Amino acid sequence: MRLPRRQFLRLAAAAAAMRGSRRFSDLAQAAPNPDSLPSPTQAERDGMADLAQTFMQKYDVPALSVAIGHAGRLVYEEAFGWADREQREAASQQHLFRIASVAKPITSVAIFSLIEAGRIRLNDRVFGPGAITGIDYGRPPYHPHIEEITLEHLLTHTGGGWSNERTDPMFMNGGMNHAELIEWTLHNRPLDHPPGQNYAYSNFGYCVLGRVIEKIAKQPYTTFVGDAVLKRSGINDMAIGGNTLAERRAQEVKYYGQGDNPYGMNIARMDSHGGWIARPAYLVQLFMHVSGFSPPANILKPQTIQTMTTGSAANAGYAKGWAVNKAPNWWHNGSLPGTSSIAVRTHSGFCWAAFTNTRRNNSALNGDLDGLVWAMAKQVKAWRV
Repeated sequence: MRLPRRQFLRLAAAAAAMRGSRRFSDLAQAAPNPDSLPSPTQAERDGMADLAQTFMQKYDVPALSVAIGHAGRLVYEEAFGWADREQREAASQQHLFRIASVAKPITSVAIFSLIEAGRIRLNDRVFGPGAITGIDYGRPPYHPHIEEITLEHLLTHTGGGWSNERTDPMFMNGGMNHAELIEWTLHNRPLDHPPGQNYAYSNFGYCVLGRVIEKIAKQPYTTFVGDAVLKRSGINDMAIGGNTLAERRAQEVKYYGQGDNPYGMNIARMDSHGGWIARPAYLVQLFMHVSGFSPPANILKPQTIQTMTTGSAANAGYAKGWAVNKAPNWWHNGSLPGTSSIAVRTHSGFCWAAFTNTRRNNSALNGDLDGLVWAMAKQVKAWRV
């Protein structure tokens, strides 16, 4: 979840160096025939497993789950290690993991589905009289420039404040619900800059986007996302995770801290910026349905996808819920105590995701998790990654 700009830029530079190039004008092209792409041979699967085991040993990862898709079908899915070390419960492809900030593309797709329906616009203001949420979170006066914040500012992390540094509002006031936290933030946390000028990664901004969805759709966030995004992508059983070990869901892994506490956060309140639990295969299905390639049929129009995945003036490496590069590859990673995650749409038509049930602070685990799946995919000689 805590993903500073420098990490995005480092990952973008690494991705650009190792991938080829393709322009946005190539969107909506047909992907290769699914039947023409072979599954990995046993020798290739063994090579992929060796890479996974080396990564797990390096970072003391109990469980790692990986899925790779292409042209609407899964071409590889595997889990390694232990979902629960103490109970000797082996990780399987059915296990669910917290996905942390990989939730942000989900929320972005939901917002863009409302934009396509003509119910909101990118330049709509969010706070104050006449704005989307009106005075739901208290009456003005607010701090300067808050009433200027638009949907696009929140999607691109250019709202002007509320970044994910030590004072991230989403990790404060743990007893407050969404409405209480937003009202407290608006009245106690001035912006650092006028909206639109500076990039500052903001979990709070995506929390607000979840409330925008609820306001416009007149449904709970999870209900709308389930119907408008997940079910349309063939996903029927994703959920928001619980906060404690006792709230661990059926088939959910156990999380292991490395100097931090995986069960000391309000995960449920993180819903729209980092609260979902899922299998990697679910994120692969979703990403394939907004990839710009066909098959499968995309759930957003090509022009919408292009707008969603175009970087901002403040940060060309981050679009609207997606990290991007010139290849173009689109992705998002996530990090919470007990969780590291990555999901990627590649320029070559592949989509993949990988989740672990631990993280190591101040390490390259997330960057290496990205590189791991690229290396695993390249083990398959017939795949042009």
